[in-house]
Amino acid sequence: MLPMHRQVLLLASAQALFQTASVLVMTVGSLAGAVLSPAPEWATAPIASMFLGTALGTVPASMWMARVGRRTGFVAGAAIGAAGGVMAALGIFAGSLFLLCIGTLLVGIYQAFAQFYRFAASEVADDAFRPRAISLVLAGGVVAALAGPALARIGGEWLQPIYSGSFLLLAIVSMLAAGLLLGLRIPAAAASADKGATARPMAVIAKQPTYLVALFGAATGYGIMILAMTATPLAMVHHHHSLADASIVIQLHVLGMFLPSFVTGSLIARFGVLTVMGAGIAILAGHVLLTLSGTGFYSFAGALILLGIGWNFLYIGGTNLLTRTYTAAERGKAQAANDFTIFIVGLLASLSAGVLQQAVGWQIMNLVLLPWLALAAAAVLWLMIGRPRSAEA
Repeated sequence: MLPMHRQVLLLASAQALFQTASVLVMTVGSLAGAVLSPAPEWATAPIASMFLGTALGTVPASMWMARVGRRTGFVAGAAIGAAGGVMAALGIFAGSLFLLCIGTLLVGIYQAFAQFYRFAASEVADDAFRPRAISLVLAGGVVAALAGPALARIGGEWLQPIYSGSFLLLAIVSMLAAGLLLGLRIPAAAASADKGATARPMAVIAKQPTYLVALFGAATGYGIMILAMTATPLAMVHHHHSLADASIVIQLHVLGMFLPSFVTGSLIARFGVLTVMGAGIAILAGHVLLTLSGTGFYSFAGALILLGIGWNFLYIGGTNLLTRTYTAAERGKAQAANDFTIFIVGLLASLSAGVLQQAVGWQIMNLVLLPWLALAAAAVLWLMIGRPRSAEA
């Protein structure tokens, strides 16, 4: 196995552990919040706090890793995630929504560091392997699809009060990730490629049409996915489904998110990144239409599977497209600005999920996403027609 393949495998394993922690929060965060919150609208506050932590941590994480290196930053992020799991469990023991949210905010900071695993994969891979490297790292989430909801369900019944054990299991998973990441080795050439080079101002980088479409595409996929995924457990309980049923639907959704990663890189290489992003938008529209079929188990399951696949194509496609818009000297700020924007969108989506679910219900909440998808489709089509060389070269 080539050194770059070993490092991509390590990053994929770390992604699996991180995503297990993230999916665990997405599975029981709103349910734990509903137990502790004074009003139904506050049920998704723990999930919103996680995305707030990510939004606050993304730029500092990127800038700090530019100085101390990927390995130090990734290990520190996982340790912060472990502390967040313990804090969240203490919040549930104390009956404090505030402490629970502080805990998930720390998990969000862990997520801020972990979101750079995919960029680290692009840094250790050569040009030919890069699209597959990004995809394979995100494919680590397949493990999370099975482990995250399962640990949430097992932990929910493990200790009293309910769900406290889930967050203690999150702390254990995060510490395992920290230990694994000690073995990460970024090649010296990649780690020092930006030294002595001249970087353009961020405003110049962000004005590139390719950068804007990459960012908007990834943010669209992420925002729509978080909105629907956050609301799903609440919507299913509202329509008289059990926690076990909700956990199965979340598992199917996360499999939809990450199983395609084994082929997404190859699809990008064969058909072009913009074509794959356009397919992702069409699949997300299919999710919206399927939610209108009813509120039975299979309607939820089918819609959430499509939601995951659509996210995969848009998010991996957007990430791949983004890596073509900056130099090694610019990658820290370019990646940070991209992920900061994406997680601000995720924060707003997670905050809106509980309110929209309570106000208009599951089906209308999804229906209003169609104009957003139409705008994303127009952006991709504009870049595909107007700038084929810069986008597909």
